[in-house]
Amino acid sequence: MHRNFLFIFAITSLITVSSIRAETWVLPPAGIDIFGQIRTTQASREETLLDIARQYDIGQIEILLANPNVDRWLPEDGAKVILPSRYIIPHADRKGLVLNLPEMRIYYFPEPNKGEKPMITTHPVGIGRMDWITPLGVSRIVEKKKDPTWTPPKSLQMDRIANGETPYPSVVPPGPTNPLGRHAMRLSISGGSYLIHGTIKPFGVGMRVSAGCVRMYPEDIEALFDKIPIGTQVQIVNQPIKLGWLLESLFIELHPPLEEDEEKYANYKQMAIAAINDFLALNNRRNIPVDFEIDQEALKQAIMEKNGMPTLISRSRSQTQLHTQNNN
Repeated sequence: MHRNFLFIFAITSLITVSSIRAETWVLPPAGIDIFGQIRTTQASREETLLDIARQYDIGQIEILLANPNVDRWLPEDGAKVILPSRYIIPHADRKGLVLNLPEMRIYYFPEPNKGEKPMITTHPVGIGRMDWITPLGVSRIVEKKKDPTWTPPKSLQMDRIANGETPYPSVVPPGPTNPLGRHAMRLSISGGSYLIHGTIKPFGVGMRVSAGCVRMYPEDIEALFDKIPIGTQVQIVNQPIKLGWLLESLFIELHPPLEEDEEKYANYKQMAIAAINDFLALNNRRNIPVDFEIDQEALKQAIMEKNGMPTLISRSRSQTQLHTQNNN
């Protein structure tokens, strides 16, 4: 009965994402870690790959990883473009906001009203450059401002001077030249002024371009701004390797590590195998089929591509035996 319910949920959850710019889904129940749907569209001569990314609420690096053979600026007319809009939920408390830095994507778990189903919303973000890292940890939203003024930090001003650029004004008023856009939410992170805010440079969403703040498409933060109350928890995590269940199948979602972690992930395969073993150990009470095993070829392909999309990496031993027999 429980298995039938999970199967029905998996099918109906796909139906809820049929709109062009689907952002909100029913939160999967315990035992399902995946939501959304991979879709495709066709490019035209009038748009870049980044135009398509914004239309479908995808970040720049996300859409490039999913479409390595499509030209970023001049895609061929009619070229098939994969829309990587299926996700494994990061390993974190399913509450408030969860930002996964390597993924450059934020997840929102709103508190459901009585009688309503819990939901999940996700959007791409831009994060801090290597020299201005967006800090990990748990914080909260402590302030919200519409049409904010911006006081450029001294470190950013000094960086512009060092690069031969004109410093920003000491205070930037609200308006079309304000880098914060029209909405800003301040985090309770000590040692700096960190914001989740809009941007006047939307092509930077989905990249490491900020001085530590979190940038969102203007339409995305506008949609979230009134929904997120002051005091909302914000978890910032670093998970280039994500694992999750769908029914009795194991999926992996791999992203390139942050530049400062490249040495740690030099042997990405070893890190992925360790993550799988840890994940299965944490799920030792789960009713895993007795003939469950990792599909090594699928895992190898996923590690090679690191395309940011969930990939099935498990199968039954009977499937393996049948595959071997067919190849003999």
